[in-house]
Amino acid sequence: MSDPRPSSSAGSESERSLFGEILDWMLAPLLFVWPLSIAFTHYFANNVANFPYDQALREHVTAISRQVKLVNGKPVLSLPASARALLRADETDNVYFHVVSRDGKLLAGDRDLPMPDLDIDPAALSGEIYFRDIELKGQDVRVAYSYVADGQMPRDRWVLVEVAETMEKRTQLANKIVASVILPQFIIIPLAVMLVWFGLSRGLRPLTRLRKTIENRDPADLSPIATHRVPEELEPLVEAFNEMLERMKRNVEAQQRFVADAAHQMRTPLTGLKTQAQFAIREADPEALRHALRQIAVGVDRAGRLVNQLLTLARAEGGESAQQSHEPLDLTLLVREVVEDWVVLALEKRIDLGFEAEGTAMVSGNPFLLRELAKNLIDNALRYTPAGGHVTCRVISTEAAIIFEVEDNGIGITEAQAEMVFERFYRVDDASTEGSGLGLAIVQEIAVQHDASARLRPNPVGRGAIARVVFRAWRPPTPPPPLPDDFSELYRQSPPIGT
Repeated sequence: MSDPRPSSSAGSESERSLFGEILDWMLAPLLFVWPLSIAFTHYFANNVANFPYDQALREHVTAISRQVKLVNGKPVLSLPASARALLRADETDNVYFHVVSRDGKLLAGDRDLPMPDLDIDPAALSGEIYFRDIELKGQDVRVAYSYVADGQMPRDRWVLVEVAETMEKRTQLANKIVASVILPQFIIIPLAVMLVWFGLSRGLRPLTRLRKTIENRDPADLSPIATHRVPEELEPLVEAFNEMLERMKRNVEAQQRFVADAAHQMRTPLTGLKTQAQFAIREADPEALRHALRQIAVGVDRAGRLVNQLLTLARAEGGESAQQSHEPLDLTLLVREVVEDWVVLALEKRIDLGFEAEGTAMVSGNPFLLRELAKNLIDNALRYTPAGGHVTCRVISTEAAIIFEVEDNGIGITEAQAEMVFERFYRVDDASTEGSGLGLAIVQEIAVQHDASARLRPNPVGRGAIARVVFRAWRPPTPPPPLPDDFSELYRQSPPIGT
């Protein structure tokens, strides 16, 4: 009924079109109901065809019964010859009748017509007309019969009146009724199929329009699809598709930013490395050559750090971390481990690196990204703190939030600079240290991924700055109350079943 579409994978079942699927489910019940309707039509047509001819038999039995008289206690039939001829005047069916006394004496009619096998009170039979179907001379015959009797008469005085006819006219009438109902269906059903086909084509037109809208879109167009002309049933599909486009748009923008940032930031260190390499090639003085190689090593370290930060930023903002499952973890232990990794570098710079925390601080997050967040905040503080200064990392746990702070007494920032330090490649004006300007941008992206807020403000108690990231506190789900050891008390408290 519909053409299957080939599947994209070999060996798998082909997917059928939605149009064909709906058409099948609409027409398959029709093909099942049609033979059923023919059977019902035939049954009711026979009932309808029997009614007028049964009524005619009833009238014949009534008319003959009225001609039966009791003379001196004996039944006598006075049926004129013209009435008998009229009774048998049927060009299609054979008509039989007889009038028989209870003792089997034929008063008139056909002797071959069998008598019914009844043993009922004559008072209940008198005047009532009954029907039965028999087979006579190889033909189906419909019989109407009645007993002419008086309640005071003995049973052997009853008179049976039967009129029967073959069923050819009934069959012909039933067939005409069936044909008059069935034949128009051969026109109506194909017409209905065509109307259903047309209706489905019109009804599925919004799907076709939506498909063409998507096909005609520019490959770079990730704007949402308008829903004002979309049917109500397709709105959830279009909204889900728009959400997917929005995610793709964010990923593409993140990739484009990463490519632009990498191209912009890598150009300078690579140019410097090339220049230093050219100087080293031309130098003949061993001391000058060693200086050039040291500069190359410094440039390689700077380029490597920049590449690592760019990759971390791309991972944080590219949506990968959002797809990773967060897990409950103790931020105190995580920050302590990160601080321990930076102690050696702090000692080399003669900076006092400290850590403060009380108890556990449970948050829900990704361990790798949270380590990157802590590393970038500590690295930023160490870079902008001169020798002899101090950097303090602390974790503060409250009822609703977990606060991670990194405090330093470095060069500090102004309120205006505090609003811009989380932008990419932004560095404070008076910064004299090497840096890429990506550390705080990475912190901001990771904080967003963890539904946290990150801020950097001037140190209110002196020189320097305080970086603060506020997380939601994680709380374990409340377990259900334990069942009592003694269930008898529980049964007493429970209402009876059915109340």
